[in-house]
Amino acid sequence: MKIIPFEILTLQKEGYHLILHIELLDKKFKMVLDTGASKTVLDRNTLVEAGIDEKTLIETSILSSGLGTNEMQYAIYILPYLKIGDWTCQKVEVAVLDLSSINYAYEQINAEPVVGVLGGDILYSYGAIINYKKRTLQLNERPKKSH
Repeated sequence: MKIIPFEILTLQKEGYHLILHIELLDKKFKMVLDTGASKTVLDRNTLVEAGIDEKTLIETSILSSGLGTNEMQYAIYILPYLKIGDWTCQKVEVAVLDLSSINYAYEQINAEPVVGVLGGDILYSYGAIINYKKRTLQLNERPKKSH
């Protein structure tokens, strides 16, 4: 089990976001820990700026709801690795959407942009334990076996 620190970002009237410091594609980013998100999602523009070839995105006809949108088509990307603190997982399947509306909202409160959200797919698979008092996220090093 790896213990990963997080920051708490106070939003104006909406509450709080838990912010993780992560690494992907050999670059460092901030990511929201989102227990309400079913899937881990990354921002399309940020990935392209980080150097991925858009041809490596697998376009889908699946519609995603949430994240400030009603419904939006998303792509799938196989991330070579995701590193959060001392925890790393390889070949992570993530959804890729335009998250500019979220980063615009962050800009309005003078917060740094985020690359995406860490969702329930990873949190559940790796047995996440969130400790708000200590501001830590615990993740197992290996995913639990599927049912």
